[in-house]
Amino acid sequence: MIDLKNKRVLVMGLGLHGGGLGVTRWLLKQGARVTVTDLKKADELKSTLDALGNVPQTAQLEFVLGEHREPDFENADLVVRNPGVPRESRYLQIARERGIPIRMELGLFTELLPRGMDQVIGITGTKGKTTTTLMTGAILKRANPKTVVAGNLRVSALELLDQIDADTPVVLEMSSFQLEEFQELKRSPHIAVLTNVYPDHLNRYRDMDEYAWAKAQIFLHQSPRDFVILNFDNPICTRLRPKAIGQVIWFSRTRALKDGALFERDWLVWNEQGKKQNVLPAADLIAGEHNIENALAAMAITHAWGAPLDVIAETLREFRGVPHRLELVRELNGVQYINDTTATAPTATIAALRTFAALKTLAPRGGKIYLIVGGYDKGLPYAEMAKTILETNARVILLDGNATEKIEQALTQANAAAQIIAHAKSLQQAVESGKNAARVGDIVLLSPGAASFGMFVNEFERGDKFREIVRAL
Repeated sequence: MIDLKNKRVLVMGLGLHGGGLGVTRWLLKQGARVTVTDLKKADELKSTLDALGNVPQTAQLEFVLGEHREPDFENADLVVRNPGVPRESRYLQIARERGIPIRMELGLFTELLPRGMDQVIGITGTKGKTTTTLMTGAILKRANPKTVVAGNLRVSALELLDQIDADTPVVLEMSSFQLEEFQELKRSPHIAVLTNVYPDHLNRYRDMDEYAWAKAQIFLHQSPRDFVILNFDNPICTRLRPKAIGQVIWFSRTRALKDGALFERDWLVWNEQGKKQNVLPAADLIAGEHNIENALAAMAITHAWGAPLDVIAETLREFRGVPHRLELVRELNGVQYINDTTATAPTATIAALRTFAALKTLAPRGGKIYLIVGGYDKGLPYAEMAKTILETNARVILLDGNATEKIEQALTQANAAAQIIAHAKSLQQAVESGKNAARVGDIVLLSPGAASFGMFVNEFERGDKFREIVRAL
């Protein structure tokens, strides 16, 4: 696995999020003979192929696009699969039957770290993992400038290896798909974080139990000297706690913990053996109750790593959020346009609605929320989202997609069908519907509660298009 020179490496899934791109570049740099195979055709992968650019003349690189070929899986020395490829793929089974090793990028990356998983902080969860990862990375970079942040962030971890030595903290956002590999490798980070588990990806997993078990892989292979950061407010986290071998540190926005990170009297508080220290007033954080949870998680993580509480407070105070997550794109004629395209599940849309319903600073005149929802169905229920739409009196603009009919049915069953003000065939039409209806003090919120496939390549393209449309209004 270390010497890849002249090895035949098959990259399965070039993809559009940057992961396959970084893997391919890194493998070529190692002198491997690389074949990249993807079911998407060249025109669908144009952005990634353009980013790959001109490879060195000596590099051996072949593309097999629009198909997979069985001989490629029979004759490889190593297969590197994109997390988006299901592990049940018959092509992967061909490689397994021939004893060919199969890895994903993070599996390779953690094998090549100077201290392996001992220098890794791994963060997963249905909601909040990206913000928590970036908060954690910002804090640790202030404490140790060598810190690197990678994983499920459209950042190639392998391409950061040259920057990493034995003293470098490595912060990784890890999706459930990426954690499937760590179940096979029996490997978990030194500090493992589970922010929460809610229904998601039920088009990939049989049920919630299988999905939760995939998430739990982040800590199931630890030793007693490792740490597990868990959300005391999330029932699945508390249910999984007996499976933890490492030392458990809790965080909670609603409970008075004897030990851990908690929220009390509008302050983020660190409580250690009954000795409480006020760390930061919640008013100093970016908006949203969910960001209080994210900050509490980051505080627990970085304190376990050894960061001082004053450094944690100072960094969280300066943290300004993540693109595509409750991102204010523009204010026009007193109406705010918010990009929350990464809300690809109803729980994330619920969090967005509750945030803006509670934020008087964003709607000082008690303005309305015009919510753009809809897209690709991941097999998720929409009843709770429909109830929240009714509770927050949000006006709904339905964006075309195969989840949209389910959302409309859920709204009808919740006696909230009257909240629907428009059906839109395109994002342009949806934004224009919001613009025409909104008045001073209102919010037009793209928080789809569904994936983007069909209309867009991914949720980031959807968010970029929303920005483009809004800025042109």
